[in-house]
Amino acid sequence: MTGHERLVDVLAGFAQTLTRPYATGDVLHALTERMTQLLALTGAGVTLSEAGRVQFVTAQGERIARLERVQEAHQSGPCVDAVRTGTPVTVSDLTAHPDAATRWPDYVVQANALGVRAVAGIPMVTDKGVIGAVNSYDAAPHNWSPQDLALARILADMATGYLVHASALARERRTSQQLRLALETRIVIEQAKGILANAEGISIDTAFERLRKHARGHNARIHDVAYAVVHLELRLRS
Repeated sequence: MTGHERLVDVLAGFAQTLTRPYATGDVLHALTERMTQLLALTGAGVTLSEAGRVQFVTAQGERIARLERVQEAHQSGPCVDAVRTGTPVTVSDLTAHPDAATRWPDYVVQANALGVRAVAGIPMVTDKGVIGAVNSYDAAPHNWSPQDLALARILADMATGYLVHASALARERRTSQQLRLALETRIVIEQAKGILANAEGISIDTAFERLRKHARGHNARIHDVAYAVVHLELRLRS
């Protein structure tokens, strides 16, 4: 597959996701998957701004999720800066950046511990302001090219449009309600992942893959499957 064909395939797949009545959290996770695939990254995450705070919603891979949680806990990091400034924040190598450790000390310590070297935060912008950021991560130094950022912006804008205009099942809801729903979805999925991991003795990533596989196999939303795990004692085995 050529580079052009791969780009079209990734964009078409994500565009198709946006036409389905998925929960907002599912759409944003699909965004991280497409971003990781398109740019050949280690992972990606999404943070949204709610009531003046930047909050982690979803990520591709548990180590990326841990980095996103550090940013949420300390309200500090390149992706938080992307939300607050409304401009992309890119770091090609956190270990070589002249002031990264000073600007984001807790974030850089955790990134080093997890083996993440490069990050790019792309703000999700509407006509009313910035509602969040799409965050790309690489385990190796990564010189973020204009093409990288342009492709990331396309996916971020597609997801932003979905949030602003809402899904077919909740078209009339305001954007703020969609953001809260995404955060609520994240909490239930996090709980379900932990329950499955502890019950089955598996990793968090494997637990999430079981949630997603079950949802796809039963034509259900990940949020609904996670809710059943947390509140109805549903257990998923390989």
